[in-house]
Amino acid sequence: DAIVSVTESFKRDLVERGIDANKIAVVLNGVDMARYRPMPKDDALLDQFDLRGRFVIGYLGTHGMAHALDKVADTATILRDRSDIVFLFAGAGAKRAELEATVRDRGLTNVRLIPSQPKEVMPRLWSVHDLALIPLRNQPLFTTVIPSKLFEAMGMGIPVLMSVPAGEATALLMQTKCGVAVEPENPAALAEAIVALASSPDRLAQLRGAGLSSAARFGRTQQA
Repeated sequence: DAIVSVTESFKRDLVERGIDANKIAVVLNGVDMARYRPMPKDDALLDQFDLRGRFVIGYLGTHGMAHALDKVADTATILRDRSDIVFLFAGAGAKRAELEATVRDRGLTNVRLIPSQPKEVMPRLWSVHDLALIPLRNQPLFTTVIPSKLFEAMGMGIPVLMSVPAGEATALLMQTKCGVAVEPENPAALAEAIVALASSPDRLAQLRGAGLSSAARFGRTQQA
């Protein structure tokens, strides 16, 4: 009787399969604004993972085949001599063990690996980040998706660094001005963007403000 699609690309795909466009509504994923909102960095987590005084780039979520985390590990390798920059991974998935092995084998002291956390802990975990990383493989499929962690980052007021194929996610990033996009699966470009942002507090503040001002549009209550 009716279909809800979470991206325009998914709607187009359904229409191409013969579904009547008039019965399809596009409602983007969103964020629980009551849960994900700006908060001070969590002192306990800063101390527990030796993050105090460091610029923290975080990847929170599924460690799967889609996410090109091997390329993020390559980026951490490029920046291994920058003791002020730390990569934090939290989650589980098909590529988690491989990531752990890479970090161990390369002796990457600039990487923190945290197991999957309960949903109620996620805002605290987000709070210690200076930059939210959203990577995906450089494949056509990923031009059609919008990772939901984008909305969580906006709600928390955390600038986004996106490394995905140009498509719906990058368009939304540019529209909201909440972050920066680089070529997917390009560790050098990712490293360059991280260094530039880490040394630009004014730029980070600008991205943070833009994300926060856009977040309400994607609140779950608003979307509903």
